[in-house]
Amino acid sequence: MSEIAIKVENLSKSYPIRKGEGARYTALRDVIAERTGQFFNHLKKGQNPFSPSDQHETFWALDDVSFEVKQGEVMGVIGRNGAGKSTLLKILSRITEPDKGRITLNGRVSSLLEVGTGFHPELTGRENIYLSGAILGMRRDEIKRRFDEIVDFAGVEKFLDTPVKRYSSGMYVRLGFAVAAHLETEILLVDEVLAVGDVEFQRKCMGKMGEVAEKGYAVLFVTHNLNLINRLCENSILLQVGTVKYRGASEEALAKYENLLEDPQTKPSCIREVQFLVKHKSSLICKNRDFVSIKVFFEFEKPLLNPVLGIVLKNEFYQPVFGINNKHYNSFFEKEVKRGMMSIEIEELPALVTGYYTIDVHIGDSFGDRVTYQAAVQFYCESEHFEFGPQKKLNTILVKKVNWSIHEEY
Repeated sequence: MSEIAIKVENLSKSYPIRKGEGARYTALRDVIAERTGQFFNHLKKGQNPFSPSDQHETFWALDDVSFEVKQGEVMGVIGRNGAGKSTLLKILSRITEPDKGRITLNGRVSSLLEVGTGFHPELTGRENIYLSGAILGMRRDEIKRRFDEIVDFAGVEKFLDTPVKRYSSGMYVRLGFAVAAHLETEILLVDEVLAVGDVEFQRKCMGKMGEVAEKGYAVLFVTHNLNLINRLCENSILLQVGTVKYRGASEEALAKYENLLEDPQTKPSCIREVQFLVKHKSSLICKNRDFVSIKVFFEFEKPLLNPVLGIVLKNEFYQPVFGINNKHYNSFFEKEVKRGMMSIEIEELPALVTGYYTIDVHIGDSFGDRVTYQAAVQFYCESEHFEFGPQKKLNTILVKKVNWSIHEEY
């Protein structure tokens, strides 16, 4: 077998986009009436009635993409939403056909692109394990040999003979990943579906992906989690609007991606700066029960009426841990502010497991109009009591001892 597991050459994929506001839904009768009208209008104007319609434009989800993945390599794929990551995996999984280019896959392919991919909802978990294995080209004795490992890894023993349509999304993803990772395929494609499972299971998945690579299999891993890319992938591909912006060492790919995140499309122009302070000092490392504060400096074209500032703290798998805003605390600022600084002071940071965290910032007025700055802050929390254990969900628990303030600047 070739040393190259995946070879992609000049891959391109386009989709037609219908112009106009009526593009969301059109009944058949409307299509017939529209096409008939266009036909006679072209005739009246002396134009070819069979010429392509100008009501459509072409969107290139992928444009001339080329790369290679070696056996035993975990290759990361990063980029903003809409960069073409999921389209790439769907083509490699043969769900979608490319318009141009060539793909060479040396080995059997197993993919986990969406929750429950390849599962039949009416069949039980047991039956779907055998079904998925058969679809992947595995013999029954091969599946039977790995069956107990799959079930144990997924943790669905009690529901093994229950139709998977009754599974929760977490159970779906656990079983789906367990099947994909344990069956003997040479290429594993994983999209950002692991965010559905709990943190403990996600850590098991990360370990399993490392084991798969050690066996000489190839893994193509799409994620927004930059920390996982750094830990799992020696090399990565950075996609930008369907093209390869960079491919090579993950460290360099992450640096270039962070530069892209500084683009005003990600950081709203009305947010001038966001500061994260630990015990009143700028720091990206903190501990449980530390005093932390977030300061948001802003400048809007129009004044905000009764300003509202909110944050959502997410763990390294981009799962929300908790979210708060000053309205929740009945802390209202009855004024109009165009330029200034709003701050949140959390006197005791809630108990968090050791790991990386991000904070999304939301700022707007009391009527619901707001802007969002995703991952405005990234920090590391060192926990003395929750070393790599499951994260307790705090999003429904009001975080105590929080102070809010606003300062106008002119």
